[in-house]
Amino acid sequence: MSTTTEQELQQFELPTRTDFPWLTTTITVIGVFLSALHIWFNTLATLPELWVSATHFAGFAIICALWYPAHRSLKQSKLALGGDLLIALAALACLIYIPLAEDALYARGVKFVASDWFFSLLSIAIVLELIRRTIGWFIPVLIVLCLSYVVLWGQWVSGIFHFPGLSMETLLYRSFFSSEGMFGSISRISWSFVFMFILFGAFLVRSGVGDYIIDVSRAAAGKIIGGPGFIAVIASGLMGSVSGSSVANTVSTGVITIPLMRKAGFPARFAAGVEAAASTGGQLMPPVMGAGAFIMASYTQVPYVSIVAVSVVPALIYFLSVAFFVRIEAKRSGVHQVTASTEPLLKVLLSGWHNLIPLAVLVYLLVSGFTPTYAAGISIISVIVASWLSPNKMGLTAIIEAMAQGARNMATTAVLLIGIGLVINVISTTGIGNTFSLMINDWAGGSLVVMLLLIALASLILGMGLPVTAAYIVLGTLSAPALYQLMAESQLIEMMVNGQLPEQARAIFMLAAPDQLAALAQPMPAAQAQALLAMVPADFMGTLLEQGLGMEKVALALLAAHLIIFWLSQDSNVTPPVCLTAFAAATIARTPAMRTGLTAWKIAKGLYLVPLLIAYTSLVSWDWASVLSVGIFAVFGTYALIAAIEGYLEGTLNWLLRIALIAIGLALVWPEIPLVIRLAATAAFIALFVFTGRQARQEAMTASPSSPASSAASSSTSSS
Repeated sequence: MSTTTEQELQQFELPTRTDFPWLTTTITVIGVFLSALHIWFNTLATLPELWVSATHFAGFAIICALWYPAHRSLKQSKLALGGDLLIALAALACLIYIPLAEDALYARGVKFVASDWFFSLLSIAIVLELIRRTIGWFIPVLIVLCLSYVVLWGQWVSGIFHFPGLSMETLLYRSFFSSEGMFGSISRISWSFVFMFILFGAFLVRSGVGDYIIDVSRAAAGKIIGGPGFIAVIASGLMGSVSGSSVANTVSTGVITIPLMRKAGFPARFAAGVEAAASTGGQLMPPVMGAGAFIMASYTQVPYVSIVAVSVVPALIYFLSVAFFVRIEAKRSGVHQVTASTEPLLKVLLSGWHNLIPLAVLVYLLVSGFTPTYAAGISIISVIVASWLSPNKMGLTAIIEAMAQGARNMATTAVLLIGIGLVINVISTTGIGNTFSLMINDWAGGSLVVMLLLIALASLILGMGLPVTAAYIVLGTLSAPALYQLMAESQLIEMMVNGQLPEQARAIFMLAAPDQLAALAQPMPAAQAQALLAMVPADFMGTLLEQGLGMEKVALALLAAHLIIFWLSQDSNVTPPVCLTAFAAATIARTPAMRTGLTAWKIAKGLYLVPLLIAYTSLVSWDWASVLSVGIFAVFGTYALIAAIEGYLEGTLNWLLRIALIAIGLALVWPEIPLVIRLAATAAFIALFVFTGRQARQEAMTASPSSPASSAASSSTSSS
């Protein structure tokens, strides 16, 4: 990679104070200490969660304050470093103050004294500043707007968003001392699940798993037509679980895969788009799905291992959709083979088999019912042990480096999640989440597709200023209840239409429509079912859903709603006008940033298709036969739709064939299509695939052999 490209890529990285060797050593020592401390917190410690969360905040606030300057121009300023040292000491003072002042505060009946005011305001100010310098202005402004809404301007707003207001003292107590604010549930998830898995990823990278992933990807796909594109899809998908950041994933794998794709003959902008789309999907790939999956487990009370299990098939559909774009472009552009690896796949797999041990241990422990934090802790140990089976043995120095790197990787995420805790506190305190859900439900008018469009639009807007995890937290808190209820009510209406409503659920209708009990025992029109459901009091709707659908289906509907929002939250990475992942790939490929973003957005269409499948089909279900059926047909349907969009399958498509492929694709992904029609559509797609392939080969054979371009196209087509 050229020096110019490296310099341009630095704009996607936070400036750090690497010019002070003593500070680098200090950050390393602090990082190792924090990693060891968090391992103790998650295994043996029995401290109050408020104290642990405060320690989590103070430790990573110290790293952020010292390591990341307030502005890029101040990274070498000793005066600025002195000021940041004061911020670090202030964060430490906030930590010390909580256990010292907590008992006295409650003894006074939660009445603030001057020191309570000072330290609670100081802690919020520190969070705002550190988020500003590591993430940007959007979240600090959002936090200030939320906090001021509670104490100031909420009482001036009329209508459904009117809030009478709380005193500043109450707000600061809930924000600093209670378990509902910056040291609440989001912070607890941060210092437990999120940190342990980020630390696990740091150990994997330090042990050489990243290089192994690249080698396996090259061996698996390097020798086929379009191989470098498939390498990008495979490597970015696997590396995304380890890195936890789509931008970091793009930079780490893109510097290898994008030049390979260009060398093979892929257009530069397409190569960058593939890398950006594949890297974006890294956080969707089990078994490690990023911080959002742990927060989802906390919101839904569905075990993390269950979330991972139901996410396997959707993730495969997404990455296959990206691979289909690669295949089509490789055939259309006459991409030639680039031998990216001379080693057989089996030999490469066996040469680094020890790298698979930690992942196997992690999956085994999760499936066996151990908590994610315990599984991550044991898996970290297994990384060290597994490395002893390779030439790259992890000794004390490597372990220290991995612990320090894990803490540095966690620093920005920690302060972000603590700050988001302030927003969530305001949402729960004011009830604005329920208000927003009712508003979305009203705008959607009972239409699930309209609600999905509204959520997708909101996720895109939020994603322009929020990282993916923060966007999911905010959007999930605001809109998941409405989406869940609409999806669950749709299932209940379907049962009423079919006359399958359980007797215990029919009894609830006695409160609203006792004269309709006889009608509920038999099939009815959908309009009548909707009218009856609208008569049920809101206070009894939850009980009705549980009695009618059963707890398992209710839990699945809630999980499906959160998964949809989680998937849609990823789209900001590849959707203009703000799409940092695509911009990073464009920097490597030397292509226009915005046009590359549009290409990445096109290639990442699975981010929209999969949520639709989750909403309208049984793709998220414990019925694995149904999941596999939906998934397999969806794969063929996705390929058909992509070919129709691109106007190319194995050869160029005329408009009649494109329309036929659209019909085939819709038949394969549309819900409640009879199996016979799906099988016929699959057969039709395979027939078109074979037909266009033969047609392309005939055209290549009849082309003039004297033309170099024709010869190259003929060679690439026949070799496939």
